[in-house]
Amino acid sequence: MRALVQRVSRARVSVEGRVTGAIERGLLALVGATHGDDRAAAEWLARKTAELRIFPDGEGRMNRDVRETGGAVLVVPQFTLYGETRRGRRPDFYGAARPEEAAPLVERFAASLEAMGLAVGRGVFGAHMEVELVNDGPVTLMLESPVVQERA
Repeated sequence: MRALVQRVSRARVSVEGRVTGAIERGLLALVGATHGDDRAAAEWLARKTAELRIFPDGEGRMNRDVRETGGAVLVVPQFTLYGETRRGRRPDFYGAARPEEAAPLVERFAASLEAMGLAVGRGVFGAHMEVELVNDGPVTLMLESPVVQERA
């Protein structure tokens, strides 16, 4: 699984003009799944996201995680994180897991964050979403769970 994580001052996602998730200070996590990903990958990625020390401490150093700051996480499903662009001009998405496999994994990611005590907003899997954010820093990181063979 992959997550593009952005530290935000605020973020929200809308579907057909209706806000489905919104947060103030925290993280926007665009999350995608690939073939072979499982619950362990989703839980590992959620833990990594929650424990990232990318918020400033009293001296302005990135030394605190989202939980320590009282922040929240907005989780947006994003299959295009597995888009392949090395050949041609049109990306292919063969690396992305099929929706019936990916949707439960993105939900497991979000539920794992909630189990760690975080407030979580959500986008809508498979919907055309409009995402608005104010990137704080900017701080943007790509996270990827270990490959299946390494988790075994």
